[in-house]
Amino acid sequence: MGDLRKDYVLEKFVILPDSPERQANYDPSDEKCPYCPGNESMTGPSLISLVSKDGMLQRLSDSEGNIVEGWCVRVFQSHSPAVTTISQNRYTDKPLYSEPAYGYHQVVVASPEHRQDLSKMSVEQWENVLLVIQERVRWLYTQKSVTYVSIYVDSGKEAGTAVDHAHLNIVTFSTIPPTIELEAEGSHRYVNENGNCPACNIISVELSGPRQILATDNFLAFSPWAPTYPYEFWIYPKRHTTTFSKIPQKEISDLALMLRATIGGMSKGLDAPPYNLVFHLSPEKKNSRQIHWHIEVYPQTNKWSGLQRGFGIFVNTVSPETSAEVLGSACRKELAGLVGII
Repeated sequence: MGDLRKDYVLEKFVILPDSPERQANYDPSDEKCPYCPGNESMTGPSLISLVSKDGMLQRLSDSEGNIVEGWCVRVFQSHSPAVTTISQNRYTDKPLYSEPAYGYHQVVVASPEHRQDLSKMSVEQWENVLLVIQERVRWLYTQKSVTYVSIYVDSGKEAGTAVDHAHLNIVTFSTIPPTIELEAEGSHRYVNENGNCPACNIISVELSGPRQILATDNFLAFSPWAPTYPYEFWIYPKRHTTTFSKIPQKEISDLALMLRATIGGMSKGLDAPPYNLVFHLSPEKKNSRQIHWHIEVYPQTNKWSGLQRGFGIFVNTVSPETSAEVLGSACRKELAGLVGII
């Protein structure tokens, strides 16, 4: 198990693995993809293999000597985890504070097809993936020392992935990540001062405004007022809700449509940029301050300068209004194709 080290003064953390030579899940020069059907032995056994049989979805798992075949979504423990459950009680005191990097790191393979990236995956398959993630989040929050469950996508080498096959990561922490903590503190303060949820106010402002990208029955995608990245966009549920793991099937289906349309539209409109996608969720235990859960997408279209890296002042060469115009046109066209209008 590695260390979770805290900055001398700031609420800033870094994970240092046991070995600085921590490798990716596989050797990129290897012709075999570990996430493809037939190569399951290159990963750990599946925790969930989602299989469609007779029109029904079955949640199966690998057992000793028996690998589930015919899966459409597969979940297993990462071979190069950011955190692990192999417990070692290594704590150090401030100002050199560290604690064990304890947690679960699971990989969700989103499709059995190697070249089927998230921007082209069917809405039905997106729905399957979201249902599996929901189940994983629920299970992980029942585990000891899990305070926060993070979900994210790294798509493209420039965005931090070494595996081309479409997948998501689920990583748990025994503490709340600083960005979520800051967001929760800001939301809590706003509610105390104004009496309502800041995200609900944002949605009312951005709905049908110049930064709206796409709206469905239950979700709104828009370019934020002060984006860090060019063409960054956020997806919020329209109704006030803090818990992704409890949203109903109807909203899962609608979110699948929204994700497919926006990721697909971004890919076509921006010539398939590398990107990161992150879920910002409320902690589901040991915390009274909640946030309106949402998804943030960061296309990686340029490099950061010293001003950004050293001072946290971001220079964005594309206004959010322009981003919304470009992405909105591409995403609406993508949505029209998905629902059969064109």
